Amino acid sequence: MLKYLNEFREPVVISHYLDKIKKLVPSYKTNIMEICGGHTLTIVKYGLKNLLPEQIKLISGPGCPVCVTPQGYIDKALELCKIPDVIITSFGDMLRVPGSYSSLAREKARGADVRVCLSIMDAIEIARSYTDKQVVFLGIGFETTAPTIAFAIKTAYMQNLQNFSVLSALKTIPNAMQALMDSGETDIKGFICPGHVTTITGTGIYEYLVNKYGMPCVVSGFEPIDMLCSIFMIIAQLADGNSKVENQYKRSVKPEGNKRAIALINEIFAMQDTEWRGLGVIPKSGLAVRDLYADFDATRKYSIKIPEVKHNNNCICGAVMRGIKEPIDCSLFASKCTPHNPVGACMVSAEGSCGIYYKYGNH
Repeated sequence: MLKYLNEFREPVVISHYLDKIKKLVPSYKTNIMEICGGHTLTIVKYGLKNLLPEQIKLISGPGCPVCVTPQGYIDKALELCKIPDVIITSFGDMLRVPGSYSSLAREKARGADVRVCLSIMDAIEIARSYTDKQVVFLGIGFETTAPTIAFAIKTAYMQNLQNFSVLSALKTIPNAMQALMDSGETDIKGFICPGHVTTITGTGIYEYLVNKYGMPCVVSGFEPIDMLCSIFMIIAQLADGNSKVENQYKRSVKPEGNKRAIALINEIFAMQDTEWRGLGVIPKSGLAVRDLYADFDATRKYSIKIPEVKHNNNCICGAVMRGIKEPIDCSLFASKCTPHNPVGACMVSAEGSCGIYYKYGNH
């Protein structure tokens, strides 16, 4: 069993898995989608695409929480900035995501009270310290961050912290994967499933992809050898004609997931239809705050009206997240759109495909 970081990057082991992949690689084009932006980072940073046989094409999916947050949500946050005595709290990446007419970073520079938090519990502490202010946390992410946001809402409820609320844009991965399959835009032959999400949910959430679509699914870790091992496991399934859910990331992921975290999510949130940037509205793929905790739901606490959402039609973030385009296909990439001046959300986040390609790709 591998125990140390350098073992997951050992050239001899990498060569071993590449040889195994080459022996089983199909003669036809094989599109494998990595859902998680962390996986895209490993693939591009370590040049794994260039090592694989030409028949295998790795394509990025909608696994970056910042990237899939719709522009209308950013516009809502910008409107909240204008309300007197409101403090906006957020993870750092969100500040630079462009809205229709501005960004949180620009509004902060103009005097809005926008604060970066390393944890949502930082926002709870701000609410405790500034009882004369209203503190709104921008709750984005997938099943990975949902438990901590749920815990913060429950904490505020138990302590009657009435000046704290969450503007939820939380999303769940499984229905987005189904939407990709149902769209038929990309001929996906296998999914590399997100390790962090599955640490919470367990592996059972992907069984329907096997049962309905005959889709090989492998939950993967984040190091180069993790990725190559997972690709080999998918290729082996295709060779055998026996699709299933496999767990390559056993050092972190258990089949049952984290039951306490799942219970907390279900206590605080209910499933709802929600919009994904580039994918549209996906049924039952979002998490809305339940009625019992409505006092801590910024959507109900504030009447937020936003101007008409204005999209930059030259930005292809949506197509990138659906796997039908690559960042280098965009006319704005590395010219008008850079990490210092992002036009689209995919250029902002450390898990965004465009930002990853800009930093590590041969563009």
